[in-house]
Amino acid sequence: MPLPFSDPIWQKPPGAPAFRSLLPGGQRADVVIVGGGILGLSTALHAARFGLAVQVLEAGEIGQGASGLNGGQVIPGLKYDPEWLLEHFGSERGEILVNFAASTADAVFELIRDEKLAVPFVCNGWIQAAHTETALKAAANRDRQWRNRGADVRLLSQTEIAALTGAQGYLGGWLDRRAGVIDPLAYTSELARIASAAGVKIAEHQKVIRLDNNAGIWRISTEGGAELQAKAVILATNAYTGDLLPGLAETIVPLHSFQIATAPLPPDLAAGILPERQAVSDSRRILVYYRKSGDGRLVLGGRGRMALPTSESDWAHLERALLRLYPALSGVAIEKRWFGRVAMTSDHLPHIHEPEQGLMAVVGCQGRGVGLMTALGERVAGYLASGDARQLPFPVSPIRPIPFHAFRQVGVAATIAWYRMLDAFER
Repeated sequence: MPLPFSDPIWQKPPGAPAFRSLLPGGQRADVVIVGGGILGLSTALHAARFGLAVQVLEAGEIGQGASGLNGGQVIPGLKYDPEWLLEHFGSERGEILVNFAASTADAVFELIRDEKLAVPFVCNGWIQAAHTETALKAAANRDRQWRNRGADVRLLSQTEIAALTGAQGYLGGWLDRRAGVIDPLAYTSELARIASAAGVKIAEHQKVIRLDNNAGIWRISTEGGAELQAKAVILATNAYTGDLLPGLAETIVPLHSFQIATAPLPPDLAAGILPERQAVSDSRRILVYYRKSGDGRLVLGGRGRMALPTSESDWAHLERALLRLYPALSGVAIEKRWFGRVAMTSDHLPHIHEPEQGLMAVVGCQGRGVGLMTALGERVAGYLASGDARQLPFPVSPIRPIPFHAFRQVGVAATIAWYRMLDAFER
């Protein structure tokens, strides 16, 4: 059922198929994937093409979670730059991570082009907008590191960023032309379509409630009474992780990301706002991110309240941010408001866990989930098919619950409020 006060801009096309395909009773899968988002579907697609028998089980509908609700920004890289990765992971692993991070946006756009997916997209780049001198210095450092590796990036002056965004208040920024924007629900839906065509069984409304390992064979039980067997299980539930794997949910902090979309912009205003349709994220502690949609709306998102929204006023902070950037939009209606759940890890990196033979979990998108999870799915599939851990760009790590996890969200909420105040002083 739709969540209250949530009306996303992204909509499934009329007649989009439902997925109800379960392996016949008694037939064993090579791998069961729990979660039908981008990671689960990318893993399933590539695993099937490696010749594995794959079953995807989705608790809701395909695209109902963060994979279909996000802002559709396709950003390469990680939160950390190449030099940090090399320092913290060593030269060999760090180099693998840097090269992988550089490729994640390409993985999305190449898949769309090669498979001829019905996914609206623009590949004109992503702008990291700097609102302070400190942020501008950080952008210059990031630019130096990626330019040294041949990436198509460049610094933007105050004049250039004003021309590319049409927004007020930025001192400069950084443009990464490897990035772009897509319709995330169309992308997730199309991933499901081509995975199904490759032989993957996909079943919606199949919430997994129990996993049992018997002599190396996993038994998967769903709320609806289905029982499946598999050689391997992948948990691809991220922010929707429950208690299937003890301790996993305590390694992440689920947060809400809220978004708004204007009515289609009038031509006179649209011409000066993101004329080349780049995606933008700003440098504030509690950042906002924005883009144009295919039908000419301005879509803006950012961190929302920790609890479920109760009224349209819960999106008011985003409307204020919109008018701070674009005062001329004061007369343009906000027509869409929605939210989704995202997951934060304590070190701001994705985590891969393999607590038992044949059981793997991946959590932590860190704001780059579209590209990161697409590319990571192919690597996980390669590991499933070969057993070669070198297929995985991130090291497999033990499950380490965050200390005092029960109080973590309270602390995060307080931190967000404090950061919002600091950001306000910097305007």
